[in-house]
Amino acid sequence: MKRKFPSKLSTTQTVMFSFFLAILVGSILLALPVSSATNEAIPYIDALFTATTSVCVTGLVTLPTVSTWSTFGQIIILILIQIGGLGIITIMFGLLIGLHRKIGIGDRILIQDAFNLNTLSGLVKFVKKVLIGTLIVEGMGALLYMTVFVPEFGSKGIWISIFNSVSAFCNAGIDILSEDSLCAYALNPIINITTCSLIILGGLGYIVWWDLLQVLKKIKHQKWKCFNSLTLHSKIALSATGILILSGTFLFFIFEYNNPLTIADYSFFDKLQASFFQSVTTRTAGFATVPQQNLTNASAFVSLLLMFIGGSPVGTAGGVKTVTIVVLLTSALATIKNNDNVVLFHRTISKQAISKAVAVTSVSFMVMFTSTILLSAVTDANALDIVYETMSATATVGLTRNLTSSLNLWGKIIIIITMYLGRVGPISLLLAFNTKRKNRNIIKNPTEEISIG
Repeated sequence: MKRKFPSKLSTTQTVMFSFFLAILVGSILLALPVSSATNEAIPYIDALFTATTSVCVTGLVTLPTVSTWSTFGQIIILILIQIGGLGIITIMFGLLIGLHRKIGIGDRILIQDAFNLNTLSGLVKFVKKVLIGTLIVEGMGALLYMTVFVPEFGSKGIWISIFNSVSAFCNAGIDILSEDSLCAYALNPIINITTCSLIILGGLGYIVWWDLLQVLKKIKHQKWKCFNSLTLHSKIALSATGILILSGTFLFFIFEYNNPLTIADYSFFDKLQASFFQSVTTRTAGFATVPQQNLTNASAFVSLLLMFIGGSPVGTAGGVKTVTIVVLLTSALATIKNNDNVVLFHRTISKQAISKAVAVTSVSFMVMFTSTILLSAVTDANALDIVYETMSATATVGLTRNLTSSLNLWGKIIIIITMYLGRVGPISLLLAFNTKRKNRNIIKNPTEEISIG
Protein backbone atom coordinates (compact mmCIF):
# COMPACT_ATOMS: atom_id res chain seq x y z
CA MET A 1 0.00 0.00 0.00
CA LYS A 2 1.45 3.36 -1.05
CA ARG A 3 1.73 6.08 1.54
CA LYS A 4 -0.05 9.28 0.63
CA PHE A 5 1.70 12.58 1.06
CA PRO A 6 -0.08 15.92 1.20
CA SER A 7 -0.12 17.55 -2.22
CA LYS A 8 -0.58 21.10 -0.96
CA LEU A 9 1.48 23.24 1.34
CA SER A 10 -0.06 24.24 4.65
CA THR A 11 -0.76 27.91 5.28
CA THR A 12 2.30 28.13 7.51
CA GLN A 13 4.51 26.62 4.84
CA THR A 14 3.00 28.87 2.17
CA VAL A 15 3.69 32.04 4.17
CA MET A 16 7.26 31.05 4.99
CA PHE A 17 8.03 29.88 1.45
CA SER A 18 6.51 33.01 -0.13
CA PHE A 19 8.76 35.27 1.95
CA PHE A 20 11.79 33.13 1.15
CA LEU A 21 10.99 33.14 -2.59
CA ALA A 22 10.52 36.91 -2.63
CA ILE A 23 13.89 37.38 -0.88
CA LEU A 24 15.63 35.00 -3.29
CA VAL A 25 14.23 36.64 -6.44
CA GLY A 26 14.86 40.12 -5.03
CA SER A 27 18.46 39.32 -4.14
CA ILE A 28 19.16 38.03 -7.65
CA LEU A 29 17.72 41.19 -9.21
CA LEU A 30 19.66 43.45 -6.83
CA ALA A 31 22.89 41.58 -7.61
CA LEU A 32 22.60 42.57 -11.29
CA PRO A 33 24.87 45.43 -12.47
CA VAL A 34 21.80 47.40 -13.60
CA SER A 35 20.67 47.64 -9.97
CA SER A 36 23.87 49.38 -8.92
CA ALA A 37 24.40 53.13 -9.14
CA THR A 38 27.88 52.48 -10.57
CA ASN A 39 26.73 49.73 -12.98
CA GLU A 40 29.07 47.35 -11.15
CA ALA A 41 27.54 44.30 -9.50
CA ILE A 42 27.06 44.60 -5.73
CA PRO A 43 28.47 41.67 -3.69
CA TYR A 44 25.73 39.05 -3.43
CA ILE A 45 25.78 38.99 0.37
CA ASP A 46 24.87 42.70 0.41
CA ALA A 47 22.19 42.17 -2.26
CA LEU A 48 20.78 39.31 -0.17
CA PHE A 49 20.92 41.45 2.97
CA THR A 50 19.09 44.31 1.23
CA ALA A 51 16.44 41.99 -0.22
CA THR A 52 15.88 40.42 3.20
CA THR A 53 15.63 43.74 5.04
CA SER A 54 13.18 44.98 2.38
CA VAL A 55 10.87 41.95 2.32
CA CYS A 56 11.02 41.66 6.13
CA VAL A 57 10.33 45.43 6.29
CA THR A 58 13.20 45.85 8.74
CA GLY A 59 15.34 48.72 7.48
CA LEU A 60 18.84 47.64 8.50
CA VAL A 61 21.21 48.22 5.56
CA THR A 62 24.85 47.35 5.02
CA LEU A 63 25.15 49.85 2.17
CA PRO A 64 23.54 53.32 1.91
CA THR A 65 20.34 53.01 -0.12
CA VAL A 66 20.55 56.53 -1.54
CA SER A 67 24.03 56.16 -3.08
CA THR A 68 24.38 52.40 -3.68
CA TRP A 69 21.37 51.60 -5.84
CA SER A 70 20.30 52.90 -9.25
CA THR A 71 16.72 53.93 -9.94
CA PHE A 72 16.05 50.37 -11.09
CA GLY A 73 17.51 48.99 -7.87
CA GLN A 74 15.45 51.41 -5.80
CA ILE A 75 12.29 50.34 -7.64
CA ILE A 76 13.08 46.69 -6.85
CA ILE A 77 13.59 47.60 -3.18
CA LEU A 78 10.29 49.50 -3.10
CA ILE A 79 8.42 46.56 -4.63
CA LEU A 80 9.98 44.22 -2.08
CA ILE A 81 8.96 46.56 0.74
CA GLN A 82 5.37 46.67 -0.51
CA ILE A 83 5.31 42.89 -0.83
CA GLY A 84 6.73 42.52 2.66
CA GLY A 85 4.29 45.00 4.16
CA LEU A 86 1.14 43.61 2.58
CA GLY A 87 2.27 40.01 2.27
CA ILE A 88 2.54 37.99 -0.92
CA ILE A 89 -0.74 36.20 -0.21
CA THR A 90 -2.60 39.54 -0.11
CA ILE A 91 -1.01 40.76 -3.33
CA MET A 92 -1.52 37.40 -5.06
CA PHE A 93 -5.22 37.24 -4.26
CA GLY A 94 -5.58 40.93 -5.04
CA LEU A 95 -4.35 40.19 -8.57
CA LEU A 96 -6.74 37.24 -8.88
CA ILE A 97 -9.63 39.42 -7.77
CA GLY A 98 -8.58 42.10 -10.26
CA LEU A 99 -8.55 39.49 -13.03
CA HIS A 100 -12.02 38.32 -11.91
CA ARG A 101 -10.72 34.86 -11.11
CA LYS A 102 -12.84 32.68 -8.83
CA ILE A 103 -11.61 32.44 -5.23
CA GLY A 104 -12.30 28.90 -3.99
CA ILE A 105 -12.87 27.70 -0.45
CA GLY A 106 -9.23 26.59 -0.15
CA ASP A 107 -8.07 30.05 -1.17
CA ARG A 108 -10.44 31.65 1.34
CA ILE A 109 -9.06 29.48 4.13
CA LEU A 110 -5.55 30.57 3.16
CA ILE A 111 -6.56 34.25 3.36
CA GLN A 112 -8.31 33.64 6.67
CA ASP A 113 -5.23 32.04 8.18
CA ALA A 114 -2.85 34.63 6.72
CA PHE A 115 -4.79 37.45 8.41
CA ASN A 116 -5.64 35.40 11.49
CA LEU A 117 -9.36 36.07 11.01
CA ASN A 118 -12.22 34.23 12.70
CA THR A 119 -14.61 33.91 9.76
CA LEU A 120 -14.64 32.92 6.09
CA SER A 121 -17.35 35.40 5.15
CA GLY A 122 -16.44 38.63 3.39
CA LEU A 123 -12.80 37.69 2.78
CA VAL A 124 -12.70 38.87 -0.83
CA LYS A 125 -14.18 42.19 0.24
CA PHE A 126 -11.63 42.35 3.06
CA VAL A 127 -8.68 41.89 0.68
CA LYS A 128 -10.08 44.62 -1.59
CA LYS A 129 -10.37 46.97 1.37
CA VAL A 130 -6.80 46.22 2.46
CA LEU A 131 -5.38 46.97 -0.99
CA ILE A 132 -7.49 50.07 -1.64
CA GLY A 133 -6.96 51.40 1.88
CA THR A 134 -3.21 50.92 1.58
CA LEU A 135 -3.04 52.77 -1.74
CA ILE A 136 -5.13 55.66 -0.40
CA VAL A 137 -3.05 56.10 2.77
CA GLU A 138 0.26 55.76 0.93
CA GLY A 139 -0.96 58.18 -1.75
CA MET A 140 -1.96 60.79 0.83
CA GLY A 141 1.39 60.35 2.57
CA ALA A 142 3.24 60.85 -0.71
CA LEU A 143 1.31 64.07 -1.44
CA LEU A 144 2.18 65.49 1.98
CA TYR A 145 5.85 64.56 1.52
CA MET A 146 5.84 66.31 -1.87
CA THR A 147 5.12 69.66 -0.20
CA VAL A 148 8.63 69.42 1.27
CA PHE A 149 10.62 67.25 -1.12
CA VAL A 150 9.48 68.69 -4.49
CA PRO A 151 10.55 72.28 -3.63
CA GLU A 152 13.87 70.88 -2.36
CA PHE A 153 14.66 68.22 -4.98
CA GLY A 154 12.50 69.24 -7.95
CA SER A 155 10.86 66.43 -9.95
CA LYS A 156 13.04 63.88 -8.14
CA GLY A 157 11.12 64.82 -5.01
CA ILE A 158 8.07 62.98 -6.40
CA TRP A 159 9.93 59.67 -6.43
CA ILE A 160 11.44 60.35 -3.00
CA SER A 161 7.97 61.10 -1.62
CA ILE A 162 6.44 57.90 -3.03
CA PHE A 163 9.33 55.79 -1.77
CA ASN A 164 9.25 57.30 1.71
CA SER A 165 5.48 57.00 1.99
CA VAL A 166 5.44 53.30 1.13
CA SER A 167 8.43 52.64 3.37
CA ALA A 168 6.87 54.49 6.32
CA PHE A 169 3.45 52.85 5.99
CA CYS A 170 5.03 49.40 5.70
CA ASN A 171 7.17 50.22 8.75
CA ALA A 172 10.31 49.49 6.71
CA GLY A 173 12.42 52.52 7.64
CA ILE A 174 14.39 52.55 4.37
CA ASP A 175 14.78 55.95 2.68
CA ILE A 176 16.54 57.42 -0.33
CA LEU A 177 17.27 60.83 1.19
CA SER A 178 20.64 60.49 2.89
CA GLU A 179 22.87 58.14 4.85
CA ASP A 180 21.56 59.66 8.11
CA SER A 181 17.91 58.70 7.63
CA LEU A 182 15.67 61.70 8.48
CA CYS A 183 18.10 63.47 10.83
CA ALA A 184 18.19 66.50 8.53
CA TYR A 185 14.41 66.86 8.99
CA ALA A 186 14.31 66.40 12.77
CA LEU A 187 12.68 69.84 13.22
CA ASN A 188 10.35 69.72 10.21
CA PRO A 189 6.74 69.32 11.47
CA ILE A 190 5.36 68.13 8.12
CA ILE A 191 7.93 65.33 7.80
CA ASN A 192 7.50 64.36 11.45
CA ILE A 193 3.69 64.33 11.41
CA THR A 194 3.43 62.58 8.02
CA THR A 195 5.96 59.89 8.88
CA CYS A 196 4.52 59.23 12.34
CA SER A 197 0.95 59.08 10.98
CA LEU A 198 1.94 56.54 8.32
CA ILE A 199 3.83 54.44 10.86
CA ILE A 200 0.93 54.44 13.33
CA LEU A 201 -1.70 53.64 10.69
CA GLY A 202 0.37 50.79 9.31
CA GLY A 203 1.13 49.50 12.79
CA LEU A 204 -2.45 49.57 14.09
CA GLY A 205 -3.53 46.80 11.73
CA TYR A 206 -6.28 46.47 9.15
CA ILE A 207 -8.77 44.88 11.55
CA VAL A 208 -8.70 48.00 13.73
CA TRP A 209 -9.16 50.21 10.67
CA TRP A 210 -12.37 48.57 9.51
CA ASP A 211 -13.76 48.10 12.99
CA LEU A 212 -13.28 51.79 13.77
CA LEU A 213 -14.78 52.91 10.44
CA GLN A 214 -17.83 50.65 10.83
CA VAL A 215 -18.50 51.89 14.36
CA LEU A 216 -18.16 55.53 13.27
CA LYS A 217 -20.70 54.93 10.48
CA LYS A 218 -23.21 53.39 12.88
CA ILE A 219 -22.89 56.05 15.57
CA LYS A 220 -24.17 59.29 14.08
CA HIS A 221 -24.09 61.32 17.27
CA GLN A 222 -21.71 61.40 20.24
CA LYS A 223 -18.93 59.75 18.24
CA TRP A 224 -16.66 60.06 21.26
CA LYS A 225 -18.58 57.09 22.66
CA CYS A 226 -17.59 54.86 19.74
CA PHE A 227 -14.76 53.27 21.76
CA ASN A 228 -17.31 51.29 23.77
CA SER A 229 -18.71 49.75 20.57
CA LEU A 230 -15.37 48.51 19.28
CA THR A 231 -14.29 44.87 19.42
CA LEU A 232 -12.03 43.77 22.26
CA HIS A 233 -9.11 43.46 19.84
CA SER A 234 -9.47 47.07 18.69
CA LYS A 235 -9.85 48.37 22.23
CA ILE A 236 -6.63 46.66 23.30
CA ALA A 237 -4.69 47.73 20.20
CA LEU A 238 -5.76 51.38 20.38
CA SER A 239 -5.29 51.66 24.15
CA ALA A 240 -1.87 49.99 24.12
CA THR A 241 -0.71 52.08 21.16
CA GLY A 242 -1.74 55.32 22.84
CA ILE A 243 -0.15 54.41 26.17
CA LEU A 244 3.12 53.29 24.57
CA ILE A 245 3.44 56.39 22.39
CA LEU A 246 2.72 58.82 25.24
CA SER A 247 4.87 57.04 27.82
CA GLY A 248 7.70 56.63 25.30
CA THR A 249 7.54 60.33 24.41
CA PHE A 250 7.64 61.32 28.09
CA LEU A 251 10.59 59.03 28.90
CA PHE A 252 12.65 60.10 25.88
CA PHE A 253 11.89 63.74 26.68
CA ILE A 254 13.14 63.31 30.26
CA PHE A 255 16.18 61.16 29.47
CA GLU A 256 17.37 63.24 26.49
CA TYR A 257 16.42 66.70 27.74
CA ASN A 258 19.99 67.68 28.65
CA ASN A 259 21.82 65.40 26.23
CA PRO A 260 24.03 67.69 24.07
CA LEU A 261 24.39 64.93 21.45
CA THR A 262 20.64 64.76 20.75
CA ILE A 263 18.05 67.38 21.78
CA ALA A 264 19.66 69.56 24.48
CA ASP A 265 19.90 72.59 22.16
CA TYR A 266 16.32 72.24 20.82
CA SER A 267 13.41 74.44 21.84
CA PHE A 268 10.76 72.95 24.15
CA PHE A 269 8.44 72.19 21.20
CA ASP A 270 11.25 70.65 19.14
CA LYS A 271 12.29 68.49 22.09
CA LEU A 272 8.73 67.17 22.30
CA GLN A 273 8.66 66.67 18.53
CA ALA A 274 11.90 64.68 18.50
CA SER A 275 10.85 62.63 21.55
CA PHE A 276 7.48 61.82 19.97
CA PHE A 277 9.14 60.70 16.75
CA GLN A 278 11.59 58.45 18.62
CA SER A 279 8.71 56.90 20.56
CA VAL A 280 6.79 56.14 17.36
CA THR A 281 9.67 54.98 15.17
CA THR A 282 11.09 52.51 17.71
CA ARG A 283 7.91 50.47 17.44
CA THR A 284 9.28 48.81 14.24
CA ALA A 285 9.50 51.73 11.80
CA GLY A 286 13.27 52.29 11.71
CA PHE A 287 13.46 55.94 10.62
CA ALA A 288 15.65 58.16 12.79
CA THR A 289 15.73 61.90 13.44
CA VAL A 290 18.42 61.55 16.13
CA PRO A 291 21.51 59.32 15.85
CA GLN A 292 20.74 56.20 17.89
CA GLN A 293 24.35 55.84 19.07
CA ASN A 294 24.06 59.26 20.75
CA LEU A 295 21.12 58.28 22.98
CA THR A 296 21.64 57.97 26.71
CA ASN A 297 21.71 54.42 28.07
CA ALA A 298 18.30 54.96 29.66
CA SER A 299 16.78 55.99 26.32
CA ALA A 300 18.46 53.06 24.59
CA PHE A 301 16.86 50.59 26.99
CA VAL A 302 13.46 52.24 26.57
CA SER A 303 13.96 51.87 22.81
CA LEU A 304 14.75 48.17 23.24
CA LEU A 305 11.50 47.62 25.13
CA LEU A 306 9.42 49.50 22.56
CA MET A 307 11.12 47.62 19.72
CA PHE A 308 10.36 44.26 21.32
CA ILE A 309 6.66 45.14 21.73
CA GLY A 310 6.23 46.55 18.23
CA GLY A 311 2.88 47.32 16.60
CA SER A 312 -0.48 45.57 16.53
CA PRO A 313 -1.52 42.29 14.84
CA VAL A 314 -2.61 42.07 11.18
CA GLY A 315 -0.70 45.20 10.24
CA THR A 316 2.65 46.07 8.70
CA ALA A 317 4.57 46.34 11.98
CA GLY A 318 6.77 43.74 13.63
CA GLY A 319 7.55 42.88 17.23
CA VAL A 320 5.57 40.54 19.46
CA LYS A 321 2.63 42.97 19.10
CA THR A 322 0.73 45.18 21.54
CA VAL A 323 -2.16 42.77 22.05
CA THR A 324 0.27 39.98 22.94
CA ILE A 325 1.98 42.02 25.65
CA VAL A 326 -1.31 43.29 27.10
CA VAL A 327 -2.67 39.74 27.33
CA LEU A 328 0.54 38.58 29.04
CA LEU A 329 0.55 41.41 31.58
CA THR A 330 -3.16 41.01 32.32
CA SER A 331 -2.70 37.26 32.74
CA ALA A 332 0.19 37.82 35.16
CA LEU A 333 -1.88 40.32 37.15
CA ALA A 334 -4.80 37.87 37.32
CA THR A 335 -2.44 35.18 38.62
CA ILE A 336 -1.06 37.54 41.28
CA LYS A 337 -4.62 38.35 42.38
CA ASN A 338 -5.44 34.62 42.37
CA ASN A 339 -8.20 35.12 39.78
CA ASP A 340 -9.22 32.17 37.64
CA ASN A 341 -10.19 34.30 34.62
CA VAL A 342 -8.25 36.94 32.71
CA VAL A 343 -10.58 39.89 32.08
CA LEU A 344 -10.08 42.92 29.85
CA PHE A 345 -12.73 45.56 29.16
CA HIS A 346 -15.34 43.31 30.81
CA ARG A 347 -14.47 40.42 28.49
CA THR A 348 -12.77 37.15 29.40
CA ILE A 349 -9.60 36.27 27.48
CA SER A 350 -9.53 32.67 26.29
CA LYS A 351 -6.87 30.24 27.53
CA GLN A 352 -5.84 29.65 23.92
CA ALA A 353 -5.11 33.38 23.42
CA ILE A 354 -2.96 33.40 26.57
CA SER A 355 -1.05 30.33 25.35
CA LYS A 356 -0.43 32.02 21.99
CA ALA A 357 0.84 35.16 23.73
CA VAL A 358 3.27 33.15 25.86
CA ALA A 359 4.49 31.16 22.85
CA VAL A 360 5.00 34.17 20.55
CA THR A 361 6.84 36.15 23.22
CA SER A 362 9.02 33.19 24.19
CA VAL A 363 9.98 32.37 20.59
CA SER A 364 10.79 36.00 19.78
CA PHE A 365 12.93 36.34 22.89
CA MET A 366 14.77 33.10 22.12
CA VAL A 367 15.49 34.27 18.56
CA MET A 368 16.83 37.59 19.85
CA PHE A 369 18.87 35.98 22.64
CA THR A 370 20.43 33.36 20.34
CA SER A 371 21.20 35.99 17.71
CA THR A 372 22.85 38.19 20.36
CA ILE A 373 25.14 35.38 21.51
CA LEU A 374 26.10 34.44 17.95
CA LEU A 375 26.73 38.04 16.90
CA SER A 376 28.82 38.60 20.04
CA ALA A 377 30.95 35.62 19.02
CA VAL A 378 31.80 37.04 15.58
CA THR A 379 32.19 40.72 16.42
CA ASP A 380 33.90 42.70 19.17
CA ALA A 381 31.39 45.56 19.20
CA ASN A 382 29.93 47.13 22.34
CA ALA A 383 27.41 44.85 24.10
CA LEU A 384 24.62 47.46 23.98
CA ASP A 385 25.22 48.02 20.26
CA ILE A 386 24.95 44.27 19.63
CA VAL A 387 21.73 43.88 21.62
CA TYR A 388 20.31 46.94 19.85
CA GLU A 389 21.15 45.37 16.48
CA THR A 390 19.69 41.94 17.24
CA MET A 391 16.56 43.36 18.84
CA SER A 392 16.11 45.61 15.82
CA ALA A 393 16.45 42.61 13.50
CA THR A 394 14.18 40.32 15.53
CA ALA A 395 11.42 42.93 15.82
CA THR A 396 12.02 44.09 12.20
CA VAL A 397 12.67 47.68 13.33
CA GLY A 398 15.71 48.85 11.40
CA LEU A 399 17.32 51.15 13.95
CA THR A 400 21.04 50.68 14.53
CA ARG A 401 23.82 52.22 16.61
CA ASN A 402 26.08 52.31 13.52
CA LEU A 403 26.84 48.60 13.68
CA THR A 404 25.12 47.26 10.53
CA SER A 405 27.53 48.83 8.04
CA SER A 406 30.56 47.35 9.84
CA LEU A 407 29.27 43.75 10.05
CA ASN A 408 31.56 41.05 8.67
CA LEU A 409 30.31 38.15 6.53
CA TRP A 410 29.19 36.02 9.47
CA GLY A 411 27.57 39.00 11.14
CA LYS A 412 25.55 39.73 7.99
CA ILE A 413 24.43 36.09 7.74
CA ILE A 414 23.33 36.09 11.39
CA ILE A 415 21.29 39.28 10.96
CA ILE A 416 19.78 38.02 7.68
CA ILE A 417 18.53 34.87 9.40
CA THR A 418 17.34 36.88 12.41
CA MET A 419 15.34 39.28 10.23
CA TYR A 420 13.71 36.37 8.40
CA LEU A 421 12.82 34.57 11.62
CA GLY A 422 11.61 37.81 13.14
CA ARG A 423 9.24 38.36 10.24
CA VAL A 424 7.87 34.85 9.75
CA GLY A 425 8.50 33.21 13.13
CA PRO A 426 5.64 34.68 15.18
CA ILE A 427 3.33 34.58 12.14
CA SER A 428 4.06 30.92 11.53
CA LEU A 429 3.59 30.17 15.20
CA LEU A 430 0.17 31.80 15.23
CA LEU A 431 -0.88 29.94 12.10
CA ALA A 432 0.33 26.66 13.57
CA PHE A 433 -1.83 27.23 16.64
CA ASN A 434 -4.84 27.85 14.42
CA THR A 435 -4.84 24.23 13.23
CA LYS A 436 -7.42 22.12 15.03
CA ARG A 437 -6.69 18.77 16.53
CA LYS A 438 -7.85 15.94 14.36
CA ASN A 439 -8.55 13.65 17.27
CA ARG A 440 -9.86 15.14 20.48
CA ASN A 441 -10.61 11.74 22.06
CA ILE A 442 -7.02 11.11 23.04
CA ILE A 443 -5.87 9.73 26.35
CA LYS A 444 -4.63 12.52 28.58
CA ASN A 445 -1.55 12.11 30.70
CA PRO A 446 -2.00 12.46 34.46
CA THR A 447 -1.52 15.89 36.00
CA GLU A 448 1.12 16.55 38.64
CA GLU A 449 1.81 19.78 40.51
CA ILE A 450 5.22 21.48 40.21
CA SER A 451 6.79 24.54 41.87
CA ILE A 452 6.89 27.80 39.89
CA GLY A 453 8.83 30.92 40.87
